[in-house]
Amino acid sequence: MAHHYLLAAAALLATPALAAPQNTTVTPQFAHAIPNIPGKSLKAVVVRYAPGGTSPAHHHASSAFIYAYVLEGEIRSQVNDEPARVYHAGESWYETPGAHHKVSENASKTKPAKLLAVFVVDSADKVLTTPDTH
Repeated sequence: MAHHYLLAAAALLATPALAAPQNTTVTPQFAHAIPNIPGKSLKAVVVRYAPGGTSPAHHHASSAFIYAYVLEGEIRSQVNDEPARVYHAGESWYETPGAHHKVSENASKTKPAKLLAVFVVDSADKVLTTPDTH
């Protein structure tokens, strides 16, 4: 796992498409303040994994609740101490604030995969994802 799939919010919003190492591309979709929840925003990215593409273990902003929905292919994910699981197109999972995303990768070595990650996050949080340092 050699890269992270969610980058600093400012970079995501400033760049139309971002390529990360290991054949993964992150494309921002939107960022909007939530009008009836002061101080909170809704932000989303599409993550495209090439065959065998991976993301390193990471944490998200401490305020972030994340909903991940597989749009295409199969993605292996492990959050906290739950067992790793392969999610197929049409399936989803969520990550609570402070969760540790240990595994995020394309489960196929031959077909691409794609997911939509939607964040409910403090509007002031600029860094959405921080890769593990060890």
